[in-house]
Amino acid sequence: MKKLAIIGGGIIGLTLANYIDLTKYQVTLYDNPIGQATKASAGIISPWLSKRRNKKWYQLAKDGAAFYPKLIQDFALPNDVYQQTGTLILRKDGELEQLKQLAEERKQAAPEIGDIQLLAAQQVSEKLPLLKKAPALFITGGGKLDGANYLKTLQQRALQRDITLKTGSVRLSKRSDKWLVSLAEKNESFDMIALCSGAGLPTLLEDLDYKTDIRPQKGQLLAFETPFKESGNWPVAMLDGESDLIPFQNGQILIGATHENDGGFDLTPTESAFAHLKEKTVPFLTSSTFFEDYSANFRVGTRAYTSDFAPFFNCLPDDQTAVAASGLGSSGLTTGPYIGYLLATYFNDSKTDWEDYQKPIDTYLSK
Repeated sequence: MKKLAIIGGGIIGLTLANYIDLTKYQVTLYDNPIGQATKASAGIISPWLSKRRNKKWYQLAKDGAAFYPKLIQDFALPNDVYQQTGTLILRKDGELEQLKQLAEERKQAAPEIGDIQLLAAQQVSEKLPLLKKAPALFITGGGKLDGANYLKTLQQRALQRDITLKTGSVRLSKRSDKWLVSLAEKNESFDMIALCSGAGLPTLLEDLDYKTDIRPQKGQLLAFETPFKESGNWPVAMLDGESDLIPFQNGQILIGATHENDGGFDLTPTESAFAHLKEKTVPFLTSSTFFEDYSANFRVGTRAYTSDFAPFFNCLPDDQTAVAASGLGSSGLTTGPYIGYLLATYFNDSKTDWEDYQKPIDTYLSK
C-alpha cells in the first residue's frame, strides 16, 4: 500500500481525501486553516450565464455544476450544506431577454440549468421577499453551498474513514523517490503527494525551486442572523453589480463578497468592506435599514488567482508522483469538488482526462 499526503484541507483537499481508494493508499491530510478560502465562503452554484470568454474555464465550471448530484448522493450532503432552490438574476430590463436567450442556448449542452423563466416584479418579490419588486431571470437549476459546513461534513467523514488529519504549516522536500513532509520539526515520508493549498502554494513550492503564478485575494462576506425561518427555501439572488444575496436555513442571510487584491492574507474584518457591501446591496432590498436591523458576522478568507484567472490542476511538470491544484478564484465552490474528484481518479486509476479544462501546467509553474 502506498502512502499519500494531501497538503490542504480546503474544498479540493477534503473532496480528494474522501474519494481516494483506501485499499490502495494510506492517507494523511495536512490542514493549515489560516487564510483558507472555503472555510470563509458560501456561494452560488450557477455558472451557466457567465460571460467569461475562457472556454476551458466554462467547460470546467459547467461540468463542476453537473457533478453536484453525484457529490450530494456520495456524501449524503444535508440541506444546511447544499440546497438547490434556483437562482434569480437581476439586471437592467434590456439585459434580461439577452440572458434568457443565452441560457436557452447553453441549456442544450447543460440541461442542469433547469427551467428558464422571465419573472415579473411581483413574482420576484414572492420568491424572495427581501427584494424590491423588479423583474428578473429565474433558473431552477441553481443551488447554494455553505463552504464551512461542507468542510465540517467532509472532515467528519474523512475521520470515519480512518484518514489521518494533522493541523499546521508544513515544509516540503524530496529525497530520492520519497516526499518528505515536515510539521513541527517532525518528518514523514510519502510515495505520492497532492498539493491543494490554495494561495499558499507558492510558499510550499519555493523550497523545490518552483515559481508559481498565484496571487492572494482577500474576500469578506457578511452572515446576517434574521427572523426569516423560511429562508432556506428561498432562491439565491445574483444582484446587478458586485454582490450576491444567499439565504440559508433558519434565517441566515449571507451577502458578499468583496474582491480585495491588496488584502493578501490579512484576515481582519474591515468597516470599509461592510460599507462597500451595504452600498452595493441596499438598493435591491425592501428595507433600507437591513444592515442595521440584524446582527452580522464577518467571514474572511484568501482566494487564489492566476494571472489569467483560470484554475489549474495537474502533475508537476517533472514529477508524476505529485499533483498541484490552485487558482480557483471566486468560482471555487463550483469547480473545487469536481477537481478534487478528478485528482482522486488519477491516484485511483491513473486517469488524466484534463486537457479540456485547463492550459498546460507549465503555464503556471516553472523553474
